[in-house]
Amino acid sequence: MLRSILDLRLFRFVVVGVSAAGLFFILAYVLVVAGMPPFAGSMLAYAIAFVVAYTAQRGWTFGGRHAHSHSFPRYLALQVACALFSGVVAHAAVALFGMSPLAMSAVTTVLASAVSYVASSLWVFPDRG
Repeated sequence: MLRSILDLRLFRFVVVGVSAAGLFFILAYVLVVAGMPPFAGSMLAYAIAFVVAYTAQRGWTFGGRHAHSHSFPRYLALQVACALFSGVVAHAAVALFGMSPLAMSAVTTVLASAVSYVASSLWVFPDRG
């Protein structure tokens, strides 16, 4: 049963995403505590987590069958689009629907993750058939 769960692309996608978020959180904290300015520490942590996430998504989640020259620019564009989409969703959740920060965060995370998964599957790392 564990093998069948690990074979599910969606499960692998979620594991990589959660791990990358955790890596970002830890690195941002450690870099700032070590004396790096918050903006620089956060940017460096994000860049490292981004590279780790891309590498894991391409290699483990989607089987490493895609050339970097094709998938990396698309992954970068997708993540920038997801960041902008998250900002719009977060703003709308609070300004239009009066959601609490916790609810806003949950809705934003779910929607951005869904968009990222679908676009990754269909555009960044499409099945080759």
